[in-house]
Formats: sequence, C-alpha cells, structure tokens
Amino acid sequence: MKKSIRYIVKSNVTLKDSLAALKEELDYLDTDAGADTETSFIIFENNFTDFSDYLKLVKKAEQLLTKYDLDGIYQVASFHPDYCFSGSDETDPANYTNRSIYPMLHILREESVSKALDVFPDPEEIPNRNIDFARKKGLHYMQMLRAACF
Repeated sequence: MKKSIRYIVKSNVTLKDSLAALKEELDYLDTDAGADTETSFIIFENNFTDFSDYLKLVKKAEQLLTKYDLDGIYQVASFHPDYCFSGSDETDPANYTNRSIYPMLHILREESVSKALDVFPDPEEIPNRNIDFARKKGLHYMQMLRAACF
C-alpha cells in the first residue's frame, strides 16, 4: 500500500501556528521522507469555524508559498464546512464541491497535478463538471452526502 496521502490534525491553534504548521509540512514534502507523499491535508478540527477567518488563513497560506518561492511547486486548495464561492448564494449546491467536515488546507504538488491533467480529457472543464453535477443532484442530495461523513 502506497502511503501517498498525509493528514495532520491541528487543535486550538492561532493563525501564526497554522502557518507554521503549513511551512513545516512544505518542508517535510521537500525531504526524502516526504518524497513519496503526493498530497497533504492540514485539518483544523476546532479552529477557523468562521468562514471569513478561514479565508484570511487561505490568503496568508498563498502568500507563504510566494514568500518561500514555492509557487509552481505546490498549491493550496481550500475546504471548509461553510464554503461559499464568491458571488454564490449560500444554498447553491455547487458550494458543496469545496465543503468539508472541518476547515482544512490541501497541499498538492504542482507536478502531480500537471501530470494528472495531461491525461484527463478537458481538464479545464473539471470545475464546471463538478458544479453541474452538484446542481443536478440538488441541495438535499449534497447535504446528505456531507452528513454521511459524520
């Protein structure tokens, strides 16, 4: 079994602590020990429950990548229980494509993402297909899927 996904759970952390955890995970991924890890999740089990506070974390996380010249090497995807796309209504089923049980940062290797997209037909349409799927299934269905994770 290839252990290519790594999970880090953080509790009762500040924004500063969370960014330090992100930097530590990026450093880990750059080591020989982290070389086989394709992707990492930093899960905040009881922090950043307010979506606007979480968005500040995401912005700072993206700035951290730039600060350490890691743009193009890693990317951070964001997931939150109350995720709401800009300009979207809170009840839009499409929001569930980025909703999760806990606030989390998903660290992806750009090289791995590029390789996957090279073999996936019409990769630029992936977000639209996900949104169309969620809207076709409807709000109740998407809520049930998420609830099943509890």
